Amino acid sequence: MSATLKGFGAGAGVVGRLFRTLAGLLTGRVDEHLVRGSMVLIFVLFGYQKWFEYEVQGLIPFIQNGPLTSWMYPAFGLHGASYFLGVSEWATALLLLAGYWSRTAGVLGALVSVATFVTTVTIIPFMPDGWDPAAGFPAMSGNVPFLMKDVVLLAASVYLLKQDLIGYGAADSR
Repeated sequence: MSATLKGFGAGAGVVGRLFRTLAGLLTGRVDEHLVRGSMVLIFVLFGYQKWFEYEVQGLIPFIQNGPLTSWMYPAFGLHGASYFLGVSEWATALLLLAGYWSRTAGVLGALVSVATFVTTVTIIPFMPDGWDPAAGFPAMSGNVPFLMKDVVLLAASVYLLKQDLIGYGAADSR
């Protein structure tokens, strides 16, 4: 019996059997696969949005106020910046998807994903009307609540990067 399952004890009744069954289902790389699949889905869906006018317009406050994104409008224009993001998000999704079979692709996808969410998280302090004027910080308002999810997505990206680097190193040492 694995060390993970030993902690649940033999003969602990129905609850013990339930915990052992759940622990058995969650062994291996199921967590990594779920996080990877979720990130692929997010990048595919968010990339898809970038091709529509409502998203082009919706991105304006994010791109204009981001310290790492404000260069995009002068470089690509209003629609070009949105298309650039869409292509980047789809490329990231493909790299993360390829990470199921290739640790190298997974590392590259996770690095781009980390960079993506570092970029979006840095927008938070610069977003106009991001904090409720009556309640103040940390009462979020406007676009800040939407951006806060990127803190979790950044953590998921770092997790994938770690898993892919560990797997890459393990494959390299064989």
